[in-house]
Amino acid sequence: MRPLSYVRATGVDTAIATVAAHPTSAFLAGGTTEIDLIRLGVTGPDLLVDINALPLADIEDRPGGGLRVGALARMTDVARDGRVVRDYPGMSQSLLLGASVQLRNMASIGGNLCQRVRCAYFRDGVSPCNKREPGTGCSALGGMNRGHAVLGTSEHCIATHPSDLAVALVALDAIVHIIGPDSTRTVSIDDFYLRPGNTPQAEHPLAHGELIAAIEVPPLPVARGSVYVKFRDRQSYEFALVSVFAALDVRDGQVAEARIALGGVASVPWRAREAEMALVGRPAGVESFASAADAELRAAVPREQNAFKIPLTRRAIVRVLRAALDRGQQ
Repeated sequence: MRPLSYVRATGVDTAIATVAAHPTSAFLAGGTTEIDLIRLGVTGPDLLVDINALPLADIEDRPGGGLRVGALARMTDVARDGRVVRDYPGMSQSLLLGASVQLRNMASIGGNLCQRVRCAYFRDGVSPCNKREPGTGCSALGGMNRGHAVLGTSEHCIATHPSDLAVALVALDAIVHIIGPDSTRTVSIDDFYLRPGNTPQAEHPLAHGELIAAIEVPPLPVARGSVYVKFRDRQSYEFALVSVFAALDVRDGQVAEARIALGGVASVPWRAREAEMALVGRPAGVESFASAADAELRAAVPREQNAFKIPLTRRAIVRVLRAALDRGQQ
């Protein structure tokens, strides 16, 4: 058995300094992902720094509108918060569809955003995997790739990002607040997730010892009509084959603003900007929705077992845009 040390941090600065001083250490919040990876032998920290006592769990109104959600807020608390339900219903739905009640009660917002990919080859600990061991190859390219990505992939990795919440936050232009050993900084959620490219082992820009402190969601009137729908093999707490977040601002029958993001089909939470641009100024109807979906999916690169995701995504985008249109009209 490999030794593993544990420390409970009582202050933000102390927690960050402790992790920064130990190259093989890690923060521990809800533990719903980190403990799994340790048990599987995928990650091997020798020190866990428990940060659950840190004052990073508040959900606060911003002076100019919007919300600041502490990184240690639990998924259930954020999903049920009245302000989230009222102003960002699609975000609330993404959290409720993300996991079972038991997991949502434990899992933190920051931890949810930092989830590792669900690729079986990454998690088995022995198959060639460029995320786990750069340069060894991607077993999914010629292997079992039914659940893998068709957008934002590279020859080095085709794994999908599993977070439902991140899909909503990408569409909402959220900002990630980060605290490090020497400074604080902010990163747009779009820049927080890195496509695999030639460095699939790099999934986000967090340096060792840096900690997500909060997520800021800007005020967006269009988000009040947002919808999140998750399509999966079974409806009981399964990862998405395809998921769609959508919000529409329609004026005089024309789309004035569209926000669309996809999950389950890309290497990162995918902002569907081609679809958004194709919709603005067009009539709000099924024909325009289908054309927008086609515009987004032209860049898709299917593999032997996941080609079905392209028509499924097309139908999902149309369905969720129709739901967003209905909600916005209400």
